[in-house]
Amino acid sequence: MRQVLDETDRRIAAALVASPRASWRELARCLGLSERTVVRRVALLYADGTLRATVVRNPARFPQLVPLVLRVRCRPSRIRQVAQALARRGDTVWVDILGGGDEISVVFFLEGTEARNNLLLRDLPATDAVGSWTSHTLLRVFPTAFRWTAGLLSPEELAELAPDMTPRTTPPPPLLDIDTALITALTEDGRATYTDLARRAGTTALTARRRVESLMAGQAFRPATEIDLALLGAQTEALLWIAVRPGALQETAQALSSHPHVRFCAATTGPANLVVAVAAANLDALYAFLTDSVGPSEAVTAIDVTPLLATVKRTGLIRH
Repeated sequence: MRQVLDETDRRIAAALVASPRASWRELARCLGLSERTVVRRVALLYADGTLRATVVRNPARFPQLVPLVLRVRCRPSRIRQVAQALARRGDTVWVDILGGGDEISVVFFLEGTEARNNLLLRDLPATDAVGSWTSHTLLRVFPTAFRWTAGLLSPEELAELAPDMTPRTTPPPPLLDIDTALITALTEDGRATYTDLARRAGTTALTARRRVESLMAGQAFRPATEIDLALLGAQTEALLWIAVRPGALQETAQALSSHPHVRFCAATTGPANLVVAVAAANLDALYAFLTDSVGPSEAVTAIDVTPLLATVKRTGLIRH
């Protein structure tokens, strides 16, 4: 994986973060580049692992999934081992080491209540390096936060490239048996061609395309591009655990999720009923976000800011 990107590579990467399955022609038109330049540079970015493509399921469309965020307190001397063990689990999506080096934040998509109970009542208590934990159930994820581009795209470029993230007002179509194979294949390679997807799902390329487009329109999953955000200029990341008056939770979450620094925003259970992931250029930018965007809100009653020290897993992909 590269340690630095030039301006053109950064803009291409930011565009793929905002629209992970955009075609090379769409990227070239949006960024004012030749399609040949986009193809050549993107091929190198994926080849060396700087960019990786996947998809993340939407728990709201999979009733069996139990989405949890855990704040796990560990012995500092064992925290990396615990974080790596959590990252190796197939049901973890995000694993980050926080704060002073004795806490891990983990997002789980657990396959049912039995898996949740086994985690909380068996697996974590049996891990001697774990001291304590708090559990927060994800109630609603606000998708506008997924349009983050590190400020490398103009609003006009983002509007041209990124899909509409407005939540559906009509029920999405039911999931079909073929969809499981398609989502599994896309999880392994978020930019797999429709021909490859058809082969994996045992169908035609036309059917695969129609089903993938239907799944995306119904927000059954979201395509994701994994990259070290520092390569895009975001040197400071933090998780904010915010307590908001219940009557103002929806309004506050929508306002924060549309902020350019916000990468993830979700309403949760627990004393902090809103968790927000922020990626900013530096500490000054994080401070400005806290004082100018969060601070003036009368609905916010408390906030806990935890810097990210290291990312072990993101969008279901283990960091190298």
